[in-house]
Amino acid sequence: MQLSPDRTPIHRDADRRITAGGLIVSAAFVGLAVGSVLLPPPARRGAWLPLHLALPGAATVAIGSVLPFFIAALAAARPGPPVARVATIALLASGALAVSIGIAGGAGGLAAAGGVAFVAGIAGLGWLLVLILGGALGSQRGLLPRAYGAALVSVAFGATLATLYAAGWTPVLEAWGRLKPAHAWLNLFGFVGLVIAATLIHLYPTVLGTRIAVRRSTRAALIGLSGGPMTIALGYLVGADAVARLGAILTIGGTAALGWFLVETHRARGRWTTDAAWHRFASWSLAGGVAWYAVGVAIAAGRVAILGAAPIGWGVELVAVPLAVGFVLQVLVGAWTHLVPAVGPGDQRLHARQRSILATAANARLAAFDSGAILMAAGLPAGAAPAVAAGATLVGGALLVALALLLRAVTLRPDRAPEPPRQGHEPRP
Repeated sequence: MQLSPDRTPIHRDADRRITAGGLIVSAAFVGLAVGSVLLPPPARRGAWLPLHLALPGAATVAIGSVLPFFIAALAAARPGPPVARVATIALLASGALAVSIGIAGGAGGLAAAGGVAFVAGIAGLGWLLVLILGGALGSQRGLLPRAYGAALVSVAFGATLATLYAAGWTPVLEAWGRLKPAHAWLNLFGFVGLVIAATLIHLYPTVLGTRIAVRRSTRAALIGLSGGPMTIALGYLVGADAVARLGAILTIGGTAALGWFLVETHRARGRWTTDAAWHRFASWSLAGGVAWYAVGVAIAAGRVAILGAAPIGWGVELVAVPLAVGFVLQVLVGAWTHLVPAVGPGDQRLHARQRSILATAANARLAAFDSGAILMAAGLPAGAAPAVAAGATLVGGALLVALALLLRAVTLRPDRAPEPPRQGHEPRP
C-alpha cells in the first residue's frame, strides 16, 4: 500500500478497473482493424482505415488508459479523478471512431467533429498527467515525464493538422503535400512510438523480473525519440532538408539506443518459477515489437536521410506493416497479456487463471503473427498479392485468437477461479 504526501493510504482499485476497461476498448479497436481489412479496397480507402483504427484507435486508447495509472503508480501519487479518466478514454475512443468512419465514408463534418473530440481527449490526458504529478512524492522532473509531455505536444499538433484537413480549411488543403508527412511523423513516431518506448523503460524490466535501472541507453533513447520526429516534422513544415536529415539521425540513434536497452535488460533478467509461457509471450511480444519498430524507422528515417524534406520521402505503403502491425499491434497484445492479470481487478486465484488463459498456445501464436507480418511486409511493396493474403491470414488469425483469449480472461468469475500455484508468482534470481 502506497502512502500519499500526507501519509494517508492510496487506493487504486477504481483506477485498476478503469485501466482494464480501457484496454478492453482498445482491444475492440484491434478487432475492428482486423475486420476492416475484409472490406473492399475503396470502402476502406486502401490501408487507410485499418491503419487509423489501429493507431489513433487501438494504440491511443490503450495509451490513454494505461498512462495515468502508470504515472500515478510510478510517482507514488493519487490516481486521477475517475470521472476525468473515463471521460478522457471516451473522448479518445469516440473521436478516433468518428474520424475513421467520417473519412472512410466521405463525411467530412463527422471526421472534423471526431478530430475535435480526439484533440480534447489528448488535452484531458495531458491535464491528468499534470494533476497526478503535482501530487507526487519527491521531484518528478526527470526524462520520463518530459518524454510523455513531448509526445502529447506532438500528437496535439499532428491531430490538429488532420482535423483542419478534414474540416476543409483551404490553407491546410493546399499545403497537404508537405503537411501530411509532418502529420504522420508527429502522430506515429512522435506520439505512439515515443510513448511506447518510454513506457518500455519500466514495463520491459517488470515483465522480465529484473531491476528497473536508469542507463545511458535509456537517456539516449528518450532524447533521440523525443527530438527526432519533431525535428523531421519541422523540416517538412519549413521545407528544410538539413533539418529533416538531422531529425532522421536523432530518430535512428534513439531507436538503436532503445534496442540496446532491451539487450541490457534481457541480460539481467530474472528466472521465473511459474507461468513460463505467459512471461515468454509477453516479453517476446514486446521485444519483437521493438525489432519491427527498428525496421520501420530504418525505412522511414533512412528515406528522409537520403531525400530530405521532399514529400516523396514519406510512403505509408513501405512502413505500414512494420509499424502498425509488427510494432503497435504486437506490443498492444503483449502489453495487455501482462497488464490484465497484473493490474486488473480480482484476487490471486483469478489472476492465476487469467495468466493461464492468456498464455494459451504462446509459441504458435508468436510464430504465426511474426511470420505473417514478414510475408505482408515483403509482399506489399512488391505487389505480391498471394504473399500479402497469406500473411494477413496468419496475422489476423493470431489477433483474433488473442482477442478471444482476452475476452475469456476478463469475463472469468472470481468464484470459479482455481487456487494459484503454491510456489507463488515470483522471479528466481
